[in-house]
Amino acid sequence: MLTIQHNPSPNQGPRPPGVPIDMIILHYTDTIDAASALSILLDPARKVSAHYLVQEDGLIRSLVSESQRAWHAGVSAWGNATDINDRSIGIEIVNPGHSNGYRPFPEPQMQSLMALVREIVQRYEISPTRVLAHSDVAPQRKKDPGELFDWRRLAAEGLAVWPDKVRARDRISPINEIQAKLAKFGYAVPQNGILDNETRQVIIAFERHFRPHLLSGTPDKESEAVLDALIASL
Repeated sequence: MLTIQHNPSPNQGPRPPGVPIDMIILHYTDTIDAASALSILLDPARKVSAHYLVQEDGLIRSLVSESQRAWHAGVSAWGNATDINDRSIGIEIVNPGHSNGYRPFPEPQMQSLMALVREIVQRYEISPTRVLAHSDVAPQRKKDPGELFDWRRLAAEGLAVWPDKVRARDRISPINEIQAKLAKFGYAVPQNGILDNETRQVIIAFERHFRPHLLSGTPDKESEAVLDALIASL
């Protein structure tokens, strides 16, 4: 059983009836420390919250009851879902983020986070394919939790997905086929056959999560092979 400290946030509302909780969205706080993050998440004027905050020392704070709708994802989409807050649990992970000296996530924090995610996944029978980054569901606006987050480690525990069985490709598909594959996996991406800025941002979000060593925004044989492996796992 996890030890959780309760710090209720006023920034919440009712979930719509009949909508299942079937997603977990991971964020970073983009703040210099936990105190700064907590101040924002508890401030009614900021109109932002999450269900949980996981500090770098491993302390977990509960801010919004899971039965309530927290305000964490903003304008977002994944697959057929267009209001991610309605159906998700939002977890903020304390980290300076790209604005304040982005750094790896320490071991006590990762241990607590994985334990928390495990409990939520089991409680709602959430598919590992629907444990996602904020950047996955809002690729035009967000980078978090970023390329330093260890998604492979979560996947090894059955808490996320990772492309382990990747088969090399000898060619790259046309951009319309890349767009179709990204959409099939879940990303909200144009289907116009053009490598426009919106499509590039989606590709970067995909790379941050599944090919973090190279954030190019341009599809290549490696990134498409990773995408193929993920689609095959659905």
